Amino acid sequence: MLRSCAVIRRSSVTASVQSGMVRPLPLLLTLAAFAGGAVAAAPAPQQPPSGAQATLRDRIVAVVDGDPILQSDVERALALGTAPPTTAGASERDQRRRVLDGLIEERLRIHEVERYGFEQVPVELIAKQVATIRARFPSDEAFRQRLQALGMTLEGLEQLVAQQLQVLVYVDELLGARVFVGLEEIEAYYNGTLVPKLRAGGQPVPPLDEVREQIREVLRQQRLNEELQRWTAELRRGADVEDYFDRPERALPPKAGVRP
Repeated sequence: MLRSCAVIRRSSVTASVQSGMVRPLPLLLTLAAFAGGAVAAAPAPQQPPSGAQATLRDRIVAVVDGDPILQSDVERALALGTAPPTTAGASERDQRRRVLDGLIEERLRIHEVERYGFEQVPVELIAKQVATIRARFPSDEAFRQRLQALGMTLEGLEQLVAQQLQVLVYVDELLGARVFVGLEEIEAYYNGTLVPKLRAGGQPVPPLDEVREQIREVLRQQRLNEELQRWTAELRRGADVEDYFDRPERALPPKAGVRP
């Protein structure tokens, strides 16, 4: 049986506690920062007439163990609002750099999961995550048009989300056993972080017994993220990653089929 709920679900807390405690960190910075291999391909472009100026349609920005990441993968993550948040004042280039780093890390984790052939993720969990992405758009039509502009189908998006959720399940299976939060740590967080923050904001302080499990989940997610980052760093040290982001783009030939 999959233990995906332990990873994907976020414990609900009372409004007063939500405003005072640190929210659980997401396990993956880009839950649906999509891997290009599973994307439903757009219709093949027509060949330009002889003598026409060549146009760059896409480019490889990184290769992870022979698996290419395209510029269009970065564009999809940005367009669908699934890219990790950037710091205030970050340039467009810095944002794209951050997205690509997340895609490289995600591709490393996907490769590791594929080695073990994990079971399929429940359909209802996939639908829930797709609905979360859909909610970022003002209407179903706007969502559909965005997918079409990105050369994607709804089925392709569902496949990508399923792949991401498989990573989450695997992470919980692999790393969850390493994470333990004791009562002393919960009490330390309650007294040293939550209570002072609530009092500073003039909010009521709930008894520890009412928020103990919520605090445990917050601390567990933080620890799990730390383990995730260590595991990803290990994967990258053992992988063959070629990063072309900072390399200048080569000029296209003036005519299709003519080398520079």
